Amino acid sequence: MSEAIPSDVRGRLQWSLLALRLGVFIVMFVWTLDKFINPGHSIKIFEKFYAISGLGESIAYTLGALQLILVLAFLAGLQKRLTYGLIFLLHGGSTLSAMGQYLDPFNNLLFFAAWPMWAACFALYLLRTEDTKFTLGKTA
Repeated sequence: MSEAIPSDVRGRLQWSLLALRLGVFIVMFVWTLDKFINPGHSIKIFEKFYAISGLGESIAYTLGALQLILVLAFLAGLQKRLTYGLIFLLHGGSTLSAMGQYLDPFNNLLFFAAWPMWAACFALYLLRTEDTKFTLGKTA
């Protein structure tokens, strides 16, 4: 795909994809930090949105550590098929698990921000070979 794109367009595309990657990273990183700073909040989220109860703080910390590895690898552009794909799937699961919130939109407006972010994750996954600005990984 790169060969067919004029260099000026490729440059703008790469900067755009970097902006998307940074934006998605910021949200995912804060969600990760929440598991360390306020594990009780994460436990409540798993109970309410995923119907998973009985998670302890140690599980929240473990999930946070795994998520931290993933979001840092995503930020660095490592193993893009895997990391971008997992970010897309995790955010998709989060977005869809909140389906009840969308039924009362004017009391849950912030939940709707999940949809454009999920679209950004999808675009990043599809265009991962073009997302090369400040990445450490190979093109795919």
